[in-house]
Parts: sequence; C-alpha cells; structure tokens
Amino acid sequence: MLATALTRMSRNGVSAALARTSAVVAHMSTSTQATPLEQPVLFESNGATRTYVLNRASKLNALNGDMLKSMRPQLEQWSKSDLCKIVVGTGIGRAFCAGGDIATVLQHSLHDATRSKAIEFFKDEFEMNYILSALPKPYVTILDGITMGGGVGLAISAPFRVATEKTKFAMPETKIGYCPDVGASFFLSRIDGEIGTYLALTSETLVGREVFELGFATHFVSSRTVPNLLTHLSDLEDPTSAMIDRTIEGHHTKRLQDEPVGRLTGRTRQALDTAFRHDTVEEIMEDLTKLASTSDDSVAKWASETLETLHIRSPTSLKVALEAVRRGKEMTLLQALQMEMGIATAYCSGASPDFTAGVTAVLVDKTKARPAWSPDQLHKVSDTIVKRFFEEDSDYLRDVPTLTPPDFLTNDKQNPMKFALPSEDAILQIVSKVGKDPISLSDLLAHFDNIHSGKQGVAEKVVEVVKRRCDVIGNEGSEVVNWKE
Repeated sequence: MLATALTRMSRNGVSAALARTSAVVAHMSTSTQATPLEQPVLFESNGATRTYVLNRASKLNALNGDMLKSMRPQLEQWSKSDLCKIVVGTGIGRAFCAGGDIATVLQHSLHDATRSKAIEFFKDEFEMNYILSALPKPYVTILDGITMGGGVGLAISAPFRVATEKTKFAMPETKIGYCPDVGASFFLSRIDGEIGTYLALTSETLVGREVFELGFATHFVSSRTVPNLLTHLSDLEDPTSAMIDRTIEGHHTKRLQDEPVGRLTGRTRQALDTAFRHDTVEEIMEDLTKLASTSDDSVAKWASETLETLHIRSPTSLKVALEAVRRGKEMTLLQALQMEMGIATAYCSGASPDFTAGVTAVLVDKTKARPAWSPDQLHKVSDTIVKRFFEEDSDYLRDVPTLTPPDFLTNDKQNPMKFALPSEDAILQIVSKVGKDPISLSDLLAHFDNIHSGKQGVAEKVVEVVKRRCDVIGNEGSEVVNWKE
C-alpha cells in the first residue's frame, strides 16, 4: 500500500520531498541532505538506518578505488555513532554490485610505474571486506540484482543478506583468468557440501530463490517489497538483531506451487558433491566424465555441461582456485583474505598471463570464444606454477602488502549464518546423534522450526537434505528418518 501511495504521489510531482521519497521505490532510502547524483556512492540517513547506495548504474555499480576510499571513513563514523542503529548496503539500477573495476586494475598491473595502484586496489577492497564482517552495528545488504565478485565481498559477511527474484549471484573470476577473492576461500569452503568448490571453479551463476536456499542469502523477498522493507527497518527503535530478523522475515515471499525447484538438488546435488570433493582438478574432471555417461539423463546432462564449462575456464585459475578453497577452510577470514592478497599480488606481478588474456577477451573484447590461456591444458599447469601464488619465497609475492584492519572494529564478529537456513551438517547431526532410535520426520521438522522461530524455508531445506542424505521409512505422516552411512 505504501509503495502504491508513493508511486501515485510521485506522478503528481507535488514536491521535491515527495520526489526524494519516491526514490525509495528505486531501492534508495531517503536522505535529509541533497547529494550530487554523480557521486559513485551515496550516503543516506533515515531514522534508525544509515545506508550506502552504490551509484554507478551504467557500470553495474562496479567498485573502483575512489568508491572504496569514500566508504571506509563513512563506515567508521557510523560505527561510532549512537544514532546509527543499522547499516544498510544497496545499489542503484540492475545491480547491487557486479564486482570490481578489473579492467582498470589490469591496465595498472601491466606497467611497473602503476602496478602498485593495482595492488593497492585489492588491499583497499579486502580491508573493506574485513571491516564489513566486523561492524559493531547490525548490517543488512539488499541483493536485488547482479551480485558478483566484489559485490559478493561487500555482502557475504552481513548477518542479514536479502535476495530477491532478481538476484544473480556468482564468483566469476575463473572466466577472466583470475581467482575468486574477497574472502571466497573462507566462505565458499564453509557452504554445504561442495557447492562452494563448484561455484569457485565453474563461475556459474545462482539465480533468485536458490541464492537463499543454498545459504548465500539469509532471507528472500519480492523485489517490489524492498522499499517497504527499508521503511520498516528505518522505523525500528533501538532494534535488536532479533527485531531486524523478524522485520525482514515478515516480508518473505513464499514459493509458488508452480515455481521450479532449485537446480542443485536431488541426484544432481549428489553428483556434484561426489565429483567436487577431490583435491585435484584432474580427479574432478575424471568423475565428471564418468557421470556424463550415467544412465540418469539429468545427471549426465549436468555433468556434460559442467565439463564443457571447466574446459573453457583458465586451467591455471582452476588449480589456483581449488588450492585456495581447500586452504581457506582451515583459516580465519583475515588469514584467508591475506592469502588472497598474495594471490592478487601474484597475478598483478605476472605469475600468469591468463589474467591479461581473460580480462581482455571477456571484459574488453567481449568475445565468447575460449581465451588464449597459457598453459592451455590442465596437465601443463605444474605444481611449480601453482606455488607462485602461495609460497612465501615466490618471486611474485615480494610486493604483497599486509592487510591492516582499523582499530574501531569490534572483536565480536557477527555470525553471517545465524539467520540463514539450517546447514546440512546441523540437520545431519540431529539425525545421526539419536543413535539406534530413529527420529521421526515430524519431530525433526518441529526441532528446526523451534530453533529458527518458524522461519520460512526451513521445512523445505530439512526435507531436501533428508531425502538426499537419509533413509525415510514409513507411511506419510508417520515417517522415521535413519542416517544413511
């Protein structure tokens, strides 16, 4: 109703104040101060919320150095302000943020005189990622559109990550001869099963509700309800995290009866976890080749398409990405970001020509053909090449800077998965710890419904995991769940 009323009033063009308010419908919160629209990041105050609005719509809100440098002092100010109760991140146009301005970074990296600028960009970006993970204020990100690469870095550590049907989520770095960064080695290694490994290597895109169902978003709402949600958040008085969660949850959009299920479920998901569990890309390719010949048509089709995708990606990037994700599982976020700082420095310092080849082909020439990777085959990417990106004595890591988080950050980081759907491990722990006495499906569902306070999507997640990982025995309404070894 509010959005309808605002739209009607804005048509009349009654006043500048109403015009500013109607901007909320375009997913901006209102501001008490006029801000030049040409600024790449807008900073707005509205009740309890303080919002940064990425404002490079023509560039899909791609991050550049100026944007990062303007955001950091503003976030520090908000972190220390008693008037700021919630920090919100959003973007203008079709994207929250499509990534970093990598074409400019590449140009800087090609010349000795400007290479330090390329490395400085990554340092500023990764420090921003860490800052956002440790804000002393509740942090909400609205992923209403393209959210990729650097955009994922801005969003992924927020305890409240709101996806819509317009969300397009990806870490597309292996497409351009680079490696997933912005903390990807940390968060991709902790997502259910091998979903993170799959996304890191393939650069595939998740769309809409599956971003929520796979744990990358904590909530799912309709794009048209975002303005109303932002208004309700700004109206909260002394909001707690639980209040913010309930407010966002109150805008949840349920799955329609004819809405297709997520692509990475059931037997396809089983195949994915089997193939991508390996620690070498060669073994992953071998398993995919076998699965491409299986009698299950849907699995065979998925495996064949995934093989084709991996063959297009940079062989060096595939091996570096897999190594980073495996190492990142044992690291803190700051340690993972520091490792990725080394990887970025190595790429900027010429450890692989694929960064230049990939960015030129994909972002500059916009060709769909396979870039001229070197080496062009997996077996030609030796361990020596991979070590260039990780070993302390690597000549390509001599200029790697140390990330230095600011003093204003809290030591008590917010759990980015606290308000997400239950993890697969959490579900399986309840099933397996019961021992010889199997738990009924109804009791299992009630357990997680209670823990998550009736959160939408929990029952569907539990049932999907149970069907895929457990034996379900009995008639409908009296099923019991047995752990499947």
